[in-house]
Amino acid sequence: MLSIEKDQQAYMQRLLQAPRPGIDEVLAFYDHRVGVVGTDPRLMLLPLDDHMVHRGDGVFETMKFVDGKLYQMEPHVERLTFSAQSIFLEPPCTWDELKTMIVDVSRAASAQQGMVRVLLGRGPGGFGIDARECPRASLYIVVYKLHPRPEEAYKKGVTASRCSMPAKNGLMAKIKSVNYLPNVLMKREAVESGCDYSLCFDDQGFLAEGAVENVCIVDDRGRVIVPELSNALTGTTLMRALDAVTGDMPVLFRKVTENDIYLAREVILLGTTIDALSVVRFNKKPIHDVRPGPVSKRMRQFLIQDLRDNGITLSS
Repeated sequence: MLSIEKDQQAYMQRLLQAPRPGIDEVLAFYDHRVGVVGTDPRLMLLPLDDHMVHRGDGVFETMKFVDGKLYQMEPHVERLTFSAQSIFLEPPCTWDELKTMIVDVSRAASAQQGMVRVLLGRGPGGFGIDARECPRASLYIVVYKLHPRPEEAYKKGVTASRCSMPAKNGLMAKIKSVNYLPNVLMKREAVESGCDYSLCFDDQGFLAEGAVENVCIVDDRGRVIVPELSNALTGTTLMRALDAVTGDMPVLFRKVTENDIYLAREVILLGTTIDALSVVRFNKKPIHDVRPGPVSKRMRQFLIQDLRDNGITLSS
């Protein structure tokens, strides 16, 4: 029989001693209910009755800072706003206040680089499905360590495979929901196949996206082709990276088949953590000359310089 601990201090002591894998990754965190920034990750806890936890009723965004510069906060908050409003969720503060909190928690991490996760949940209040159980939305911000891909990956490129998981459809593809189970299974399949990344396709057989990355190709005519975003998240990195080539080469949004991938000059993954990264083998078949191409390199350098030029400085 399980023992019962009624003494609050004794329970808290055991709670703080409970196993916490990955605790050394957390640099700073914020829970709007508490109202202060914490730096002891043992105290970073979520209430189990938050509908975000047991119903997946919430949305999130992830951004990064490098060399003390927070990148693309505005586009990320804009997308968070869209996601939240799409599920009839309002934060427990104004959107401007949220931006200030993101910067403050990032600064509290006292690091030159890191990832910033912002989560908006329906809030605590019960274990049912009715949102009326939750009188106020929850807001959590956590800053954790950034582990960029080694430079070797950009020099040699990476591998990808077609995933058996179907692409998300409709609204679920357009919002950044905390329910990332399909994405988790995509990553698992990539690992089991011996590839670095998985790419999913819709029910018509057209390319959609990676587990946490957008994808585009450069076709044999030198055009950048972006899969139609009807079954994929509109990536902040993708849209910014296109600015690196717009005006110099055609950019088209259209359906992309698996055969288009094999015929491409370049296959490029785009995401917050990786910037722009070349896929040189897909389903173990070579892409063009099996080397990272010039468009991928150009996009990456553009994104790196853009962060330096336009990132929010975190030093006080």
